[in-house]
Amino acid sequence: MNSNKCNMFALVDCNNFYVSCERVFNPSLNGKPVVVLSNNDGCVISRSNEAKALGIKMGEPAFKIEPFLKRYNVIVFSSNYILYGDMSQRVMNTLAQFSPDIEIYSIDEAFLSLGGFEFFNIDEYARNIREITTKNTGIPVSVGVAQTKTLAKVANHFGKKHSEYKGVCIINSDKKRIALLKQFKIVDVWGIGRQYAKFLIQFGINTAYDLTQAPEKWVKQNLSVTGLRTQQELLGISCVQMDLSTPAKKAICNARSFGKMQTKLPIITEAVSNFASRCAYKLRKQKACANIIMVFIHTNQYRQDLKQYASSKVISLPVATNSTIEIVHYANTALKSIFKEGYLYKKAGVIVSGIVSETGLQTALFDTTDRKKHKKIMNAVDTLNSYYGKDKVMLAAQGNKIQWKLRQEKLSPCYTTNWNDTIIVKI
Repeated sequence: MNSNKCNMFALVDCNNFYVSCERVFNPSLNGKPVVVLSNNDGCVISRSNEAKALGIKMGEPAFKIEPFLKRYNVIVFSSNYILYGDMSQRVMNTLAQFSPDIEIYSIDEAFLSLGGFEFFNIDEYARNIREITTKNTGIPVSVGVAQTKTLAKVANHFGKKHSEYKGVCIINSDKKRIALLKQFKIVDVWGIGRQYAKFLIQFGINTAYDLTQAPEKWVKQNLSVTGLRTQQELLGISCVQMDLSTPAKKAICNARSFGKMQTKLPIITEAVSNFASRCAYKLRKQKACANIIMVFIHTNQYRQDLKQYASSKVISLPVATNSTIEIVHYANTALKSIFKEGYLYKKAGVIVSGIVSETGLQTALFDTTDRKKHKKIMNAVDTLNSYYGKDKVMLAAQGNKIQWKLRQEKLSPCYTTNWNDTIIVKI
C-alpha cells in the first residue's frame, strides 16, 4: 500500500458534535461533563468525554439517570437542531476548501477525496485540515486517511480514540493496516451491523483483520456482495467510491412526538398543519411537487395502561403540488377521517410522496385551483420567512404551537440563526 501512487480518502468526523456546538458559545462548559438529549428531552444522544468517563451511555433515558446527573453535576441540554445544522454547514464549507470532491456523509462527518495530491505531504495536509477546521468553526475534529473509505473510517477511529495520534491517523502501509485491523473489533467495522457481528463471532471472526483472512467465497455466501466489498476495502482495494451527488428525495416526512399527550382534534390539527407546511417547504426547496399525502397518528405504545390506537390515511392529490395551502388542506382532511375521541395521542406525522419535478406538471381536466396565484403566494412567504425568520408568515391553521410543541426545558439559544440570540459583547 503506497499512498503516493494511489488515491487516498480522508474521513473528517466532528468530536462529540452536539456537545461541541454548545461549547463553542459557552466556553465555561469545557472540561465539564455535558450531555445533549433527544426530542422531548428523552434520551442521551451526545456526550462530552467527561460524561463518557462517568459511564453515561448513548441512548440512556434521561429520566432514569436524573439523580445520577444531579449527583455528578452533569450539565444537560435539549437538542438544538437549528444551531447544530448551521454549525454543520460551517464545518462542511471549511472542509470544501481542502478538496474539490467532498461527500457529506452525515451532519458531523464528511469524506474528502485526496486524488491528485501525490506531491503533498499527506500527514501535514491532514493536520492542516484538523487545525484549520477547528480554528474556523470552534468544532474539534478527527481525521482518518487511508486508501479506501472503510479503512479511512478505521483510521478515524484510532485518531479520535487514541491520544498518541493527536486527532490524525493515516494508514499508509500494509504493516500499519494489519496492525490496526488486529485491534479493531468486528462490530465496529463500517457496514457490519450488530447481527452480522454476532454471526461472524460464532465463526471466530472477532476483528477486522480476521474478516480479511476469511475465504472470499465464504464471505460472499454469508455476507452477500456487500460483505465481500467490505472485505476488499479492508484489504486496501477501493470498492466504495465517492458519492458527490445529492439525490432528490423520494418521500419527505415530518413527524413529532408531542411534549404531552393530546386528546383534542383542534390541537392535533394545529400540529399536523405545521408538519404539512414543513413538507411543502421542503418540496419547494427541492423544486418538486408531491402526488400523495399520508397522515398518521398513534398513542403511546409503551403505556400499556392506556387504550391503544394507531391509524393512517393516504390521499392521492388530483394534481401534484408544493403549495402549503393545498397540502395543509389535504393533510387536515386526512386527519379528520382517522381521528377518534377518547384516546391520548402521543405522536402525529405527515409524509408526502409520489414526488415529481415542479416543471411540466400534468394537470387535471376539472382542476379549478389558480396555481399561478399559489406559486406567487408561496414565493412571497418563503422570501419573508427567509429574511425575518422561520414561520414569521404562516397559515392560521398552524396556530401558536404552545399546546403540542416538543418539551425542550434546557434549550440553548440559536446563537447563529436568530438575531435575538446573538451574543452581545460588552466593552
